[in-house]
Amino acid sequence: MDVLIVGSLAYDSLETPLGSREDELGGSASYGGFSAAFHNRKNGGNGVALVGVIGQDFKAEHLEWYRKSGLEISGIEENEGKTFRWKGSYHGNMADAVTHETHLNVFENFQPKVPESQTSPKVLMCANLPPSLQSSVIAQTEVERVSILDSMNLWIEIANQELRDVITKVDILILNDAEVKMLASDENLIRAAESVLEMKQGGILVVKRGEHGVLALHPEGIISMPSFPTRQLTDPTGCGDSFAGAMAQYLTQETGEISRRELAESLVHATVTASFTIENFGTERIRNLSSEEYEKRLSEYRRITNTS
Repeated sequence: MDVLIVGSLAYDSLETPLGSREDELGGSASYGGFSAAFHNRKNGGNGVALVGVIGQDFKAEHLEWYRKSGLEISGIEENEGKTFRWKGSYHGNMADAVTHETHLNVFENFQPKVPESQTSPKVLMCANLPPSLQSSVIAQTEVERVSILDSMNLWIEIANQELRDVITKVDILILNDAEVKMLASDENLIRAAESVLEMKQGGILVVKRGEHGVLALHPEGIISMPSFPTRQLTDPTGCGDSFAGAMAQYLTQETGEISRRELAESLVHATVTASFTIENFGTERIRNLSSEEYEKRLSEYRRITNTS
């Protein structure tokens, strides 16, 4: 198994300046999974698996979406009750979501169980989950190459010490710029990033900066890249998760320590992939992405950034 992704499977109801949707398939594992699965198919990889929990109301059609994308879903468990639901809206430049309702439902008592056949992935992606659950997943796996962890401001607020503990157990930490500043209690992004990397006790820190691109701290030096100048911004939900999924799958292609060059190339693919996700509501755009349109945009991004 190339990539194991553990995270939330959800139904989102959302409103943006371009429209609204009810019960749109979402969740960090969904976005990360579809993204990683696209690159797995394109690169001829060895598979992507999801671990998560759904309720009895989860649509069979959406399970079929996972299967058709080539995702291994034996690690998705169905429990009595309803699937995790989130309701939110975006306004103005849509940089931040306004949360109106969150119903954890079956996710409230979720205890991830990694199937025996998936305990040795090449890359482990701990998508946004409570830090205690991320620690549980790490304890259940023997990762061949690299472990990646994403988090959010909620866990910085209510599970700060648990988060500080778990980030020392992974190779790559992904946060957005506001979360880095919050965790470090420092409004200067570079100083804050260096403080977080010190808390992490080394490794790699990737800082998502939305429309301003991405910043990464690698032992061999800092990487800074712009976002792709997308003309059609419809729904930013899941953009960071699809970014992480693409990055995770790219990092399965080599062995040994991750070089600065390899990390930079993974961020190119992550950035281009995320630029598609925001063009339509939910997972629709990333699920239906073709290799031809991806390669065209990748070439355009390389021209813009002079990367090869």
